[in-house]
Amino acid sequence: MRRRTRPPIPPLPQRRGVDPVRVRLPGTGTWATVRDHLVDRLGAAVPPERVDAMFAAGEVHGSDGPLEPDAAYRPGGHVWFHRELPAEVPVPFGIEVLHRDDRLLVVDKPHFLATMPRGVHVVETALSRLRHDLALPELSPAHRLDRLTAGVVMFVIRPELRGAYQTIFRDRLVRKEYEAVARHDPALALPRTVESRIVKERGEMAAREVPGEPNARSHVELLEHRDGLARYRLRPETGRTHQLRVHMNALGVPILGDPVYPHVLPPFAPGDFTRPLRLLARVLEFDDPVTGDRRRFESRRTLFTRWQPGPGAPDGAPG
Repeated sequence: MRRRTRPPIPPLPQRRGVDPVRVRLPGTGTWATVRDHLVDRLGAAVPPERVDAMFAAGEVHGSDGPLEPDAAYRPGGHVWFHRELPAEVPVPFGIEVLHRDDRLLVVDKPHFLATMPRGVHVVETALSRLRHDLALPELSPAHRLDRLTAGVVMFVIRPELRGAYQTIFRDRLVRKEYEAVARHDPALALPRTVESRIVKERGEMAAREVPGEPNARSHVELLEHRDGLARYRLRPETGRTHQLRVHMNALGVPILGDPVYPHVLPPFAPGDFTRPLRLLARVLEFDDPVTGDRRRFESRRTLFTRWQPGPGAPDGAPG
C-alpha cells in the first residue's frame, strides 16, 4: 500500500482560522517568474495588480520565506499566500463544546454554519471558528455535516490520528441518529426502512432517486406527533448526499424548512436565519479506533420551541 505523505508545513500562519493557499508549481512551463505563473493561474479572480501588491507586501511565501516579485520560477516548488476572504454575514449562533480530550473535540453545531470552508463560506464555518477561538490550528474534521443541519460534529485535534477517525466514518462504523420535524401523516406506516438509488449531479441543487441497485438505506421511526406535525427518528445506514431529506420527501413528509425538497426555493436573503431546516444530528456512537472505548455523543439542541408552523412551509427561529 502506498503511504500517504504529509504536505509541506505552511510558512504562513492561519488567518482567522483559515489556512493559507498552497500552490504547487507545475513541472513544465515557460514562466520566467513565480509572479508570471500566479498571474496566469489566478486569472480574472485575482487581477495582476493585486498579485503585484501581494508580492510588494511580502504576502507570497516560498519554503524559505517571502518571495520577491522577480523570484525565479522553479518547477515542482510550492508557494503559499492568503486568499482575500469573502464578505460573510456572521452566523449569530454559538458552537457548544460537548467533549474535549487530547485527541477529539466534539461540538454541537448550529443551523446555517458550514462544517469547513467551502465556496463563499470560509471564516463563518465551524472549523475556522474553533481553530481560532480554541487556539487549535491543526484541528481537522473527522466527517462533515451539511450547513443547514444542526447537531453533533466530531473534529480531530492531533494530525497523526486524523486518518484513524476519518476511516471509521468512511467504513460506516459509526452509528448515526438524527431527528427531524415534518408533517404528520396518519396513513404512513412506521417504523420502516427506505431504500433507493440516489444520485446528485455536480452543479445541481437537488439529488434524485433513479432506477437501479439501491445505494441509500434509512430507517424512519415516529417519535411523537401533535397539531399536524411529527417528530421522527432517522437512522441512515449509508451516507449519500441529502439522503435523509430525499427519503423523507419520498415518503410524502418533507422535512420542515427544507429549501430544496420537494421544490427548490429561491435563495434566502443574506442574514435571514429565521427558517432553519428541522434536521438535527442527535447521536454519534462508535468504538474508538485508538483506545477501543465505546463512545457516545448526543446533541443538547432542540429542533423547535413550538409545534405550530408559521405561514408557509418553513417554521420560525431555531430552537
